[in-house]
Amino acid sequence: MNVITEVLRNKGSNCALVPFITAGYPNLPLSIKALRILDKEGADIIELGIPYSDALADGPIIQHASKVALEQGIYIEEVLYILSRTTSELNAPIVIFTYYNPILVRGISRFIEEISKAGAKGLIIPDLPLEEVDYIIKICSLFSIELILFIAPTSSPTRIKSILSKSPGCIYLVSSCGVTGIRNNIDLKIQELAEDIKRRTDKFVILGFGINNPYQITKILNWPIDGIVIGSAVINHMIGDLPEDILKSLACFCQKIKQAM
Repeated sequence: MNVITEVLRNKGSNCALVPFITAGYPNLPLSIKALRILDKEGADIIELGIPYSDALADGPIIQHASKVALEQGIYIEEVLYILSRTTSELNAPIVIFTYYNPILVRGISRFIEEISKAGAKGLIIPDLPLEEVDYIIKICSLFSIELILFIAPTSSPTRIKSILSKSPGCIYLVSSCGVTGIRNNIDLKIQELAEDIKRRTDKFVILGFGINNPYQITKILNWPIDGIVIGSAVINHMIGDLPEDILKSLACFCQKIKQAM
């Protein structure tokens, strides 16, 4: 069963909130508490990023979060620990966001089995070669992990057709060219791309990269989008000296986004 797709299906005409945080940022205990706060404040799905030093799709905010986490020794073992401490008590399923190289180093089957046993329900690999997708989906299906595939504004019609045919049920639509980060505007051409995807498939679409405020969300809600991913803006609310201030800021931001949705 594809849990992520089922969450989106159960939302009906409502759009799902999908916040992203980097595992171990600003430290391991706070990232565990942040997952609980996001869940409490109404996140429908949560993306948990594995810190990586060569994250080509990540902008400066998430790159900094990864650097801080890596300096504290947050690697796959620690991410599995975070999952094991939280997933059983969260309503929102966890999707692991990671690059392909750490998976290859650990072993594809081993990695997917481990995140499944720790409680994750989905997997996003932004640099996954299209030629490897079928094999990864096969392994994911053995462990009830839903692989979420990317479509970017630069994806060719041929590539989009292939991705739509291979996707187990959910597509991640990148809202702009380049890396993640906070942007003032969302390219309206992405709306046309989302509409084209929806005409060609009944699969669910989540939109990410650059979305950061309630005003943007009110505009996107008119698009044929099933979920909105917010990463850099969430991490921006995890900066501070006092843990209680960080968690309060995170909760308030999440509440504002939910109200807009």
